[in-house]
Amino acid sequence: MPEDLKKAYKTVMDDHFDDRLEISFGSEGRRQILLYEKVSWVVNDVKKGLRYGENPGQEAALYKLINGNLVIGDVHCIKPGNELVCGATLHQFGKHPGKTNLTDADNALNILRYLTDKPTAAIMKHNNPCGVAQGGTLAEAYVRADLADRVAAFGGCIALNRPVDKTTAEEISLRYAEVVVAPGFEEGAVEILAKRKNLRVMEIRNMERLQEYSHERFVDFKSLMDGGLIVQLSFVPEARRKEDLKLAETVYKDKSYKVERSPTDQEYEDMLFGWLVEAGVTSNSVIYVKDGVTVGIGTGEQDRVGVAEIARDKACRKLADRLCFERHSKPYNDLEDKAQRVEIDGQVAELKGGLPGSVMVSDAFFPFRDGIDVGLSQGVKAVIQPGGSMNDYQSIQACNENSATMVFTGQRSFKH
Repeated sequence: MPEDLKKAYKTVMDDHFDDRLEISFGSEGRRQILLYEKVSWVVNDVKKGLRYGENPGQEAALYKLINGNLVIGDVHCIKPGNELVCGATLHQFGKHPGKTNLTDADNALNILRYLTDKPTAAIMKHNNPCGVAQGGTLAEAYVRADLADRVAAFGGCIALNRPVDKTTAEEISLRYAEVVVAPGFEEGAVEILAKRKNLRVMEIRNMERLQEYSHERFVDFKSLMDGGLIVQLSFVPEARRKEDLKLAETVYKDKSYKVERSPTDQEYEDMLFGWLVEAGVTSNSVIYVKDGVTVGIGTGEQDRVGVAEIARDKACRKLADRLCFERHSKPYNDLEDKAQRVEIDGQVAELKGGLPGSVMVSDAFFPFRDGIDVGLSQGVKAVIQPGGSMNDYQSIQACNENSATMVFTGQRSFKH
């Protein structure tokens, strides 16, 4: 790679976006105006917002909402003064954040706002979670999330929903990450993290009341290549409790079909955990979760069978890497001893990637049973999905044939 291309990633670009941005809804007499102000930080005596956009060479700016109370129909959108990423304090850094650093942090918060009951860690890469986990302590949650996919977590964004203690900071400092986001840092934690060069340590105090954001809506803009805009209200998952889930049943050609087994308490817990993580996963997606941690995450595929297979295959690869790391302190791909590889491969095959007893989560219904069969064949015993397919009866039959259970959320969870 030519040296000038390497330098491109270290460049801090000037941007020519105005300091203020105004968006107006409506016409004279019924106009609602949202007023935004550009965000910047001082890093190494340089005042700047985003260093660049998705790629070097793309100018970018971050704006925070400072005025305007937008009402769309009967939905009241989030009001000014509730900044999360826009109000972050940078504690330690080597360079200004880029666009992808902030979108990763934002989507992590989009997941964590629904998972405030326990210490939880979400590790993001390219705006998707590569590992999300809960634990009895913050350090346990972080380590579980990291081990769910150590390979993808390299250079990722780590978001934590509790103040970072020294133990958690020590664990994070053993690995390479680009961003750490948390509601606070206990004494000495930042100094530990500062040993990692160029790690952005972002404190977001409003995370302490993150649960208050769990029902907040905002206007989601999508720009088209011709300059047009698609405007939609942001998505909020409605199924948050066991009582919000419906045991799968349907009628097909005047015949009733119903799942025979109700979920256990642990299955309900994992179903809800997985469904709320799903809100931050790019569609078309299927994920597997077990005991409060993601096992395999399949994202952005065109068909549901394919994404179920990708999530299954990733679960196997990630388990192989985890076993190798725990036993030999090295990545599976660096393991040269053939006998050790054979041993790990055999155990992964025996364990089926850790999928037996897990929950399969789908952001949309299964049009046929072939998608759900991918998980059931690996020992999945519980499924959560929106329901609503003409062929829901096939999925119900598949679950009953495998002594598995399934619930419907009644709401699709697409994210593009």
